[in-house]
Amino acid sequence: MKEQVEKILIEIGEDIGREGLRNTPERVSESLRMLTRGDSESIDEVVNGAVFECDANDMVIVKDIELFSLCEHHMLPFFGKCHIGYIPRGKVLGVSKLARIADVYARRLQIQERLTNQIANALMDKLDPVGVGVVIEAKHLCMMMRGVEKQHSTMQNSAMLGCFRTRPATRNEFLQLIRE
Repeated sequence: MKEQVEKILIEIGEDIGREGLRNTPERVSESLRMLTRGDSESIDEVVNGAVFECDANDMVIVKDIELFSLCEHHMLPFFGKCHIGYIPRGKVLGVSKLARIADVYARRLQIQERLTNQIANALMDKLDPVGVGVVIEAKHLCMMMRGVEKQHSTMQNSAMLGCFRTRPATRNEFLQLIRE
């Protein structure tokens, strides 16, 4: 990958021998490997047995989970917050695992719509809850720095499964709680 980055720098007219760029190909290679490591991680490894029997049946919410990803169309970052809620059916997940699941899917070349659905589906698969809601709010540098150059734009989307989709009151409770 280092050699490919060198070629890109040369193609855009840079002098790869100048001081500031001497180690850039190696740094970019390491950075891209870290930012896309989610493809080599599995949800089972991340959850690592942190599913616990519990008779709780009220909504569990973790909000404002910081999220960073790379747009698969331009390989530019998008970043923002992820809000996750679920209603347990006899099992709960260790709270840090919600953020870790979000990171597994965010650390891939990604689009926000797919990312939101992947997080929601992973929770449905691992916990079999009554329902899951995931909302992501993110700023996309591909929209802010290039193209339409709209620096204050934010994309929001949601994935609602189970009772979060079928019961408007449940969905509304979740949406209200993440806005407080």
